[in-house]
Amino acid sequence: MILSFALAALLAGTPRAQADDPNAHPPVSPDDIKILLRAEQILDSPAHWNRNDNRKCPTDATTFSLYCAVERATNEISGQCAHREAAMQEVRFVIDDIAANRHYEHRLMNYNNDRTTTLADIQHVLKVAETNIAKKLAKQNKSAPPA
Repeated sequence: MILSFALAALLAGTPRAQADDPNAHPPVSPDDIKILLRAEQILDSPAHWNRNDNRKCPTDATTFSLYCAVERATNEISGQCAHREAAMQEVRFVIDDIAANRHYEHRLMNYNNDRTTTLADIQHVLKVAETNIAKKLAKQNKSAPPA
């Protein structure tokens, strides 16, 4: 029994366990700001916004949900998208803050598809997430030991 608890505790710190944690707080990097800026560019007009997200993001898409815009931007900037990477997680946390009483099962998809959500709301979420990541980067840089 003790071994089971020890193994569970050890696994909780692994990338696989963190990848499944909806509240994971991965370290941020300057690329996360680039990702959010690119997602803002992707969602620059109503003609590019897909209001009916199903979390499937075809590579030939011409319209993008919030989730697919962040996924596309992540792929473009870093070459691959992880479901719980920092930029996408920060967008989730912003949605948690601004829509706290809505209790979405899939935060990005359900916020995107919410009939009360506007493109301006989506763009605001991306800007707030960008600001939050910039603050986290500044804090990380202050606490980093000198090289």
